[in-house]
Amino acid sequence: MFLEIMAPIYPICFTITICISNLAKCIVSVAGGATRAALTMHQARRNNMADVSAKDSSQETLVNLAGLLISLLMLPLVSHCPSFSLSCFFLLTALHIYANYRAVRALVIETLNEGRLWLVLKHFLQRGEVLDPTSANQMEPLWTGFWPSLSLSLGVPLHRLISSVFELQQLVEGHREPYLLHWDQSKNQVQVVLSQMAGPETVLRAATHGLVLGALQEDGPLPGELEELRNRVRAGPEKESWVIVKETHQVLDKLFPKFLKGLQDVGWKTEKHQLEVDEWRATWLLSPEKKVL
Repeated sequence: MFLEIMAPIYPICFTITICISNLAKCIVSVAGGATRAALTMHQARRNNMADVSAKDSSQETLVNLAGLLISLLMLPLVSHCPSFSLSCFFLLTALHIYANYRAVRALVIETLNEGRLWLVLKHFLQRGEVLDPTSANQMEPLWTGFWPSLSLSLGVPLHRLISSVFELQQLVEGHREPYLLHWDQSKNQVQVVLSQMAGPETVLRAATHGLVLGALQEDGPLPGELEELRNRVRAGPEKESWVIVKETHQVLDKLFPKFLKGLQDVGWKTEKHQLEVDEWRATWLLSPEKKVL
């Protein structure tokens, strides 16, 4: 919109300015559509996503119509005064951004994405309590810079982690859950291969596992077993990463059921999530005592 207002002031660059403006609108439309889908799913409390989406579209059409009528009334006032036009634009843009900020801040989403999972898990590891959705949503910043330093990739292809049968055997050893996890300490990167049998709770455990490994390289209080592992991580060589991963599996066997129950007790929906998961899946021989979540 700003570029469209400025375009008549520079007639030489009019065509280029309008083209860039339309390109920016397309990018915003794609980003807005993705955000709207997540919010529509959140608002469809009775699995009536189509109904909610239709009502949302109707409301948007009504608002656009009202905006068109108001713009027709204001057009004679701003057509001969560019400075007044820009002043109105900046004022309404600031009001629009503030209204959107307040609307997003008022949301209480009961499903976990990586940011909310990290906030809840960090609080659980430090205090032994699980944050409820309202508290976690209030603590979740809306700007950049709040994500954990760990790079977590879920659903990666198997060939990205191994290049030989020996590496596969080493990776599978100690993994009794339907996922394989590789931790690169130097890059603070966790990559997870998911099995065909992996369900939502398995994905949630895999993400929790990865974030726990990330917590080992950060400061802050941790439970006794994890504190011991953190000391080993800081003192030991990076080649022992697979040993640490194997031992964190044993810690999670005790820790994750309590964490999962705590999530469910305070109102989090663990049967679905908003974690970013790629579509790659693999099949390998699992140990008979594994549990499919």
